[in-house]
Amino acid sequence: MRAEPETYAAPQAWLNGAWAQDVLLTVGADGHWLHIEANASPQALRDAQRLSGPVLPGLVNAHSHAFQRAIAGLTERAAAGEDDFWRWRDRMYSAALRITPEQLEAVAALLYAELLQAGYTQVCEFHYLHNATDGQPYADPLAMSLALVRAAQRVGMGLTLLPTLYMRSGFTASGLREDQRRFASTPASVLRLAEAAQAIGDARINAGLALHSLRAVDAAALQEVAAAAKAQGIAVHIHIAEQTQEVDDCIAATGQRPIGWLLNHAPVDARWNLVHATQSTPAELQGIQRSGAAIVICPSTEANLGDGVFDLPAYAAAGGRWSMGSDSHVTRSWQEELRLLEYSQRLTLRQRNIAARVLGGPSSAAMLFSAALAGGPSATSLPLAGLAVGQRADFAVLDTASPALLGVPADHLLDAMVFSSPDTRLSEVFVAGQRVVSGGQVPGWPRLAADFSQAMKALWG
Repeated sequence: MRAEPETYAAPQAWLNGAWAQDVLLTVGADGHWLHIEANASPQALRDAQRLSGPVLPGLVNAHSHAFQRAIAGLTERAAAGEDDFWRWRDRMYSAALRITPEQLEAVAALLYAELLQAGYTQVCEFHYLHNATDGQPYADPLAMSLALVRAAQRVGMGLTLLPTLYMRSGFTASGLREDQRRFASTPASVLRLAEAAQAIGDARINAGLALHSLRAVDAAALQEVAAAAKAQGIAVHIHIAEQTQEVDDCIAATGQRPIGWLLNHAPVDARWNLVHATQSTPAELQGIQRSGAAIVICPSTEANLGDGVFDLPAYAAAGGRWSMGSDSHVTRSWQEELRLLEYSQRLTLRQRNIAARVLGGPSSAAMLFSAALAGGPSATSLPLAGLAVGQRADFAVLDTASPALLGVPADHLLDAMVFSSPDTRLSEVFVAGQRVVSGGQVPGWPRLAADFSQAMKALWG
């Protein structure tokens, strides 16, 4: 908590979906925005702390599996025969089966530092590594969860922990496979983890609940978790309709496609976040919008795993809400995520500036950024909707000396950030009004890198 309000002066700031000039930004003692004023007087600007560049709000990374940062770059060699999501999953399990709490903390701390340096200020951790490597519960059931909490606190990242229910290996299975032994959980166990996270007492740490997928939980357990989440008023996340095989398996088991089954059998509302929804029909996307739920799009992972292309035009036509996640962390850049989301639409439709057209504005970058920003509160149950009074004071200061921004007119800065590479650097990043990145880097980066390297050597050396 801050002792008293603090006021900053920004030459530009992203307010209400556009750049505003000469902006005063006052952070209250509680770490939320107390006052924001565009076109402030020269005297007021002189009396405030001067920020070195334009200001963007921090973004929520709405879908993360932190341990998968340890396999980024290590699954890119083809196995014999056709390579697909399911073969990638088998390789991913090799990390899931061996990583310890200490190694997870080291991997997550570096990842969260990378995300902060990119301008993400809250991460939703879809967490299903609950048990010890032999599949038995830890003496402290919170061991793996607390590793993630410590990693976030070490670097100053906001964390929404999503303890994830995982009970079976497929629609017709009675339990988990041997290589899924660390995922075993019950509705009661994931609820206890969420309650413990909520009780930590750190304003930047909260919890929701997650269901791994329809294939991984039965209907009764899904209803139990949904009821608990509703009673506590917390977010619910679920992987859904990511792969064509998942759709086929769901039809075979239930007679319905995954999204249709969920909307027909679960109390889906504005607290729900449907991750991926890559294999969806326009009617299903309309149904999601009518339910009030949001989708979490993960462009880099969906591309890396060969999932397919999300139907942004159909979802935009339905008026649907969405947020963005980096999932397996093959990139830790929101600029690249938005760029890839737009480019995948262009490649599919053979047109340009799809987001601008379907989301209703002149700038694709502005429309994509604003939509991703607006989805943050749904994913986290926190006030993280940008630079506005009452929202948490998360923001980033652009380094205008970044090559992609050199000579760019002020009103095209966001366009250049998204569609010109290399990625724009951020000189400072703040979470709840506290500076967590300075000079473009999280303090203690060399130690974070050394600990990460040591963990990687232990895992793969």
